Amino acid sequence: MATLATTPVTPGSPQVPGGPNYTPASLYVGDLKPDVGEALLFDIFNTVGPVASIRVCRDVITRRSLGYAYVNFHSVADAERAHDTMNFQAIRGHPCRIMWSQRDPSLRKSGVGNIFVKNLDKSIDHKTLYDTFSMFGNILSCKVAMNEKGESLGYGFVHYETLDSAQKAIEKVNGMVIAGREVHVAPFRSKSQRSGPDKSTFTNVYVKSFPPEMDSEEKFRALMTEFGEITSVSLPIDEITGKPKGFGFVNFKEPEDAARAVQEITARGDMYAGRAQKKDERERELRERFDALRIQQAEKYAGVNLYIKNLDDTIDDDQLKNEFKEFGEITSAKVMRDVNGRSKGFGFVCFTTKEEAAKAVSDMNGRVMCGKPLYVTTAQRKEIRRQQLEQQAQANRSKLAAGLPPPMPYPPGMYYQQPTGPGQMPRPTPGFMYTQQMMAQQRWNPRQAQSPHMIAMPPRAQQPMPNIYMNNLAMQQQYQQQQQQQQQARGMAPVP
Repeated sequence: MATLATTPVTPGSPQVPGGPNYTPASLYVGDLKPDVGEALLFDIFNTVGPVASIRVCRDVITRRSLGYAYVNFHSVADAERAHDTMNFQAIRGHPCRIMWSQRDPSLRKSGVGNIFVKNLDKSIDHKTLYDTFSMFGNILSCKVAMNEKGESLGYGFVHYETLDSAQKAIEKVNGMVIAGREVHVAPFRSKSQRSGPDKSTFTNVYVKSFPPEMDSEEKFRALMTEFGEITSVSLPIDEITGKPKGFGFVNFKEPEDAARAVQEITARGDMYAGRAQKKDERERELRERFDALRIQQAEKYAGVNLYIKNLDDTIDDDQLKNEFKEFGEITSAKVMRDVNGRSKGFGFVCFTTKEEAAKAVSDMNGRVMCGKPLYVTTAQRKEIRRQQLEQQAQANRSKLAAGLPPPMPYPPGMYYQQPTGPGQMPRPTPGFMYTQQMMAQQRWNPRQAQSPHMIAMPPRAQQPMPNIYMNNLAMQQQYQQQQQQQQQARGMAPVP
C-alpha cells in the first residue's frame, strides 16, 4: 500500500475519517482507466496542492493497472480540498471515485454501514447517487456499477461511516421512485453470504457449427426434441442471404435434459453445445483465460528473451542469430518488419537459460554491427516500460517542484558503455561539448583507420562553422570581431 502521510491532530485541525490519533492526508482514487498513470494523476492533483507521492497499484506479474491509486498530500487541507472538489471528476473520460485512505481494512471488509441499491435508472451516475444518499449521514464511498463501456448496470453501493446512517437510508429510500423507477435498498452482503448462480444447473443451451442441411427452425427443433421437452427455440437468420448464421439457442424445461444435450452433442464431435452465456460473462471468461496465458508466457520467457535495437536495415533473422549464437542455444531470433517487409531497426533473440542471456547482454551491448552500435537489454512488456517512464517523469516533476535539477537524460547503456573489446565505441564524457576552436584543431590521423579500437572518420573541412549553442559571452564577442574584420577587408561597412 502507498505511504500514508499523516499530520498530528491539533485542537483546531479538521477531522476526517481514519483514526482518533492522526489526521491522514492520503486519498484513495478509484475507478481509473488502465492507461491512467502516476504522471497524469500528478498533473491533475498538483493543481489543488503540493503532492507528496502518488502510486498506481498494479498487478505483480502483468504490471497492468488495477484501476485505483493512492495520492498523498503534504497537508490535510489540500487533501480535503481535493476530496471535496475533485470527487467524481472525469479522468480520460471516466469519472473517478475519491475516498479517504484507511490504514485498517477491517471497516471496509466487515460491510458495516454498506448498503446495496438496485433497479437504478440508466441516467443515475455516481454524483446523483451520492447527492441522493448524502442527507442521511457521512458517506465513505459511493459508486454505480458500470460495464467497460461506461454504461450503468442498474445497481450501486453506498458505504456510510456509521451503521445508524445506513439503517436510516434503508428505511427512507427503499421503495422510493427515483428517475421513474422504484429502487430497492438493502444491507450489502458479500459473495460468500449470498448464493450465486449455479453454473452446473441451466436450461438454456447454445449450439453452433450446424451441418448444411440445418436450414430451418423446424429442423433445429426436431433435432433438439430428442433430448427432452423444449420450451423455446431461436435460430438467427442472416438478413442478406436468408440462411441461418450457424448458431442457435434452445431452452429445455428441465436442467437434466439441457445437461444431457450438451454432453451428447459434444461427444458426437460434429457440433458444439454449451451453456448459454451473456456477452459480458463470456468476454470476462475469455479475458481471464487470455491473462492467464500471458502470465504463463511471461514467466516462461522472463530473463531469457533479449531486445536488440539500432539494427542495420540489411540485417535479417539469420544474421542476427549468427551474431548471438556464440553465447548459447537460441530458440528464436526475429527482426521485426513492417507490412512492406522493411526492417523496423529492432528485434528479439531468445535463449534457453538466463545465464546465456545475461552473458549476451554483457558482451553484445554496445558492440558495433554493420557500422552501428547495438543496444541490447532484457525484453520487457509494454506495461512495465510505460510504468518506468511514468515513474521517471514523476520523479523529475518532484525534483523541479523542490528546486532540484532533474537527472541527465542519457539512456542507460546506449553509446555510453566502456569499451571491453575490439570494435566497440569509446565512451565520451557525459555533458561534454567540443567548442569551435577545439573543432578547428582536429586533424585527420591516418593511423585511425588502422586501429581496431577506433572508428575511422573521413577528414573534415577546416573552415570553422559558427556554433549556435555557444553561451560564452567572450567567445561570441571574439566571433563578432572576426566577422567585422572580414567585412572591413572586403570594403563593406561593419554591421552595428
